Amino acid sequence: MSTLLIKNLHTLVTCDDRDSIIHQVDLLCKDGWIADIGPRLQDTADTVIDGSHLWCYPGLVNTHHHLYQVFSRNLPQVQNLELFDWLTALYEIWKGLNRDVVRLSSLTGMGELLKHGCTTCFDHHYVFPAGAGDLLGAQFAAAEELGVRMFASRGSMDLSRKDGGLPPDSVVQTVDEILRDSARVIEVYHDPRPGSMHQVALAPCSPFSVSPELLRQSAVLARQYGVRLHTHLCETRDEERWTLENHGVRPLEYMSSLGWTGPDVWYAHGIHFNDEELRELARTGTGVAHCPISNMKLSSGVARVPEMLALGVPVGLAVDGSASNDGSSLMEELRVCYLLHRLHASGAAPSGYQVLKLATRGSARLLGREDIGSLEVGKCADFFLVDSRRLELTGAEYSPADALATVGLRGPVDWTVVNGRVVVREGRLVSVDEERVAEEARACCRAYLS
Repeated sequence: MSTLLIKNLHTLVTCDDRDSIIHQVDLLCKDGWIADIGPRLQDTADTVIDGSHLWCYPGLVNTHHHLYQVFSRNLPQVQNLELFDWLTALYEIWKGLNRDVVRLSSLTGMGELLKHGCTTCFDHHYVFPAGAGDLLGAQFAAAEELGVRMFASRGSMDLSRKDGGLPPDSVVQTVDEILRDSARVIEVYHDPRPGSMHQVALAPCSPFSVSPELLRQSAVLARQYGVRLHTHLCETRDEERWTLENHGVRPLEYMSSLGWTGPDVWYAHGIHFNDEELRELARTGTGVAHCPISNMKLSSGVARVPEMLALGVPVGLAVDGSASNDGSSLMEELRVCYLLHRLHASGAAPSGYQVLKLATRGSARLLGREDIGSLEVGKCADFFLVDSRRLELTGAEYSPADALATVGLRGPVDWTVVNGRVVVREGRLVSVDEERVAEEARACCRAYLS
């Protein structure tokens, strides 16, 4: 049995149903689970951390990413483009993906996530060039090397430019090819058990890059296997116009007609829902991954998060791809989310603590995980620790629950723990040599972009 003890925590922000915030308390973990929370539990464990100056939070849960895009961020030629033009330009790079690019971009992106308090990463991978190999296998291997909890997706595209879509022919597949490989990926990698480190969703890319048949059959297959469904929806007005012109209805009605609503479905972005559609999301329990930085960078719009929360729509937080965010810090997303909605909704905006709960409890709900997202006995031992004595947190100690969104946290967290294992210590990744990974990743990126 492996044990981890955090002794005499200054503050424990649980994000539980009672919104409990506990002071001067011990946190005991056994074999990856939270075994006990209380004062003076015991003195010894395999690993003991002095928590007397530490704030402890549930691990952040990222609900939408494109890790492969780490190697195409900050490119000058796409900085001022909006979504459709941006995608068209970048597909010319992405069609060169291979296992090495995916492995190293995943190590880079998930390493950055871990260093900023994220313990679970959902990645939406949908670019599968012919002959590129087992790209999801490369992602899971990278996740294991880092120690992060990984939720991958078998994404897909079957409409290329010749069919009216955006991607080139070399990265699309037939419906039969996609469904066959989707079944393989689920059978090989999906672990549905509580505490799972590996899970899989089916995630056709978007309404404008996949056929109705692929969407319909993916929903059927996902429900046969009991896995979740994910795609982009209502990200831009261009998408809305495309769906109206090609299918005669708005995006949500189109997706609903193909079986794509319900508590096992969540959409990325969800910016341009109208009032009736928000009520339909709430009625069906269909979720939204909110990506504020990406939405701002691509000039896509502002998601109606305050209204979603008021109606009971499931909402989580996400960084989106590094090429539309240019970073992989869910911690940064907390503060941007808070400030964006203060600007647009004033008093109706979520508080700093409510934004934290979006990134923990809310995100866990989108992924169908009841074992993560809060710090309670019987939940997974996923959390991060911040030293309250930091210069940049001076004066922020009056509400640790709000501080990460209102004040923000510059730089990495002090400790990150996943499955009861320390994976970030004093702001550095534990299981990999950061300098070696960065050097190898830069060399791979240069070759890929050339």
